[in-house]
Amino acid sequence: MLIAIDGPAGAGKSTVARTLASRLGFTYLDSGAMYRCVGLLALQAPEKPAAELARSAQIALSPAESTEKAAQVTSVRAADRVLLDGHDVTRSIRAPEVSEAASKVAADPGVREALVAKQRELIGAGNWVAEGRDIGTVVAPEAELKVFLTADANERARRRATELGGDQATVMAEQALRDERDFTRAHSPLQAAQGAVVLDTTGMTIEQVVERICELAGERDAHT
Repeated sequence: MLIAIDGPAGAGKSTVARTLASRLGFTYLDSGAMYRCVGLLALQAPEKPAAELARSAQIALSPAESTEKAAQVTSVRAADRVLLDGHDVTRSIRAPEVSEAASKVAADPGVREALVAKQRELIGAGNWVAEGRDIGTVVAPEAELKVFLTADANERARRRATELGGDQATVMAEQALRDERDFTRAHSPLQAAQGAVVLDTTGMTIEQVVERICELAGERDAHT
């Protein structure tokens, strides 16, 4: 089974997806980490086309996998490190400036084409919880269960500020810009996929959200 979880920043995608994957014994795919890696490369080499950086980037897990396939594409399980061209970038890709750069490169159709191909290769077999901003619409529209997580803008900003240790007002302003870019980009704009269950997580705990998705997964599984 493939469970696709999409939604804007701060909706709880990553935490929910990691917890859900652990609960179900599925593999977790953090597509955002892949875009963050390309964003980091773009900051380090601004003279190079982002699409070229995306195609040549070697993104992998450590120490969970060391296969040739893992050197080319990545699934990021809880507690795993993210390796970019052999370097541990687990922490550095979470920096605010990298998040901003990731949002910018994600609007590049060449970047999206390169990373979507890698993501599709990964989730082609097995049980997955994949999260991002276009999993259900572009990467895997055939997913058995598609969930679009959302939350009140203030709640999302509060969560991000807590996660990053930043000022909520600053995060709110950055979030507004990022939302505008994600929702209005010409290629793969952020939106709920056809057939997706829209789940407003405002006021909900992670456990409540995970439990609800588990119920939905059980319902889908019972009808297959």
